[in-house]
Amino acid sequence: MIIMTRISAGEAIGSLIAIVFGLVFVLVNSGGLTAPWPLVLRIAAAVVAVALFVVLARRGKPEGGAGTAFFDRHRFQLIVAAEVVALFAGLFVINGVLGHGEVGVAWIAVVVGVHFVAMGMAFRLARFVTLGVAMTVLGVAGFVLAAVGASAEVIGLVSGVLSGFALFAAAGHALAPR
Repeated sequence: MIIMTRISAGEAIGSLIAIVFGLVFVLVNSGGLTAPWPLVLRIAAAVVAVALFVVLARRGKPEGGAGTAFFDRHRFQLIVAAEVVALFAGLFVINGVLGHGEVGVAWIAVVVGVHFVAMGMAFRLARFVTLGVAMTVLGVAGFVLAAVGASAEVIGLVSGVLSGFALFAAAGHALAPR
């Protein structure tokens, strides 16, 4: 028998963030594909996101209050600050200096992935490390694809859409019955 225990406030907040950003990754990066794939992927992502929101809602009010203690920690703030600087500085160089906007999503996946690895290591959360490694690999794959002449659409599919589904998988894992 599966017992649906309440999740912690941190797991609830983390799942909510993963669901929202997973959906954003898919919606933003699937548009350049040939029909019917943008529609198919966007519908699939919406269905997955709604299903995950339903599971999150059914898990009940999170245990342990608002869950803000994690976000107040100095290590968390440093990691997020480094992520923001890396994202914007890297995108400035990629888009403005190098003129290769097609790898912007690959850069985002790498930076977000490294951010999750750092969070996982700092707070001893193996699932963050796993998600971070997956997203980093998908981002690096986007750079490799660009180097061999792949289209922006293929790079977006690998580094963007698949990163979105990796975020969904992480949320699903966190919300799974225990």
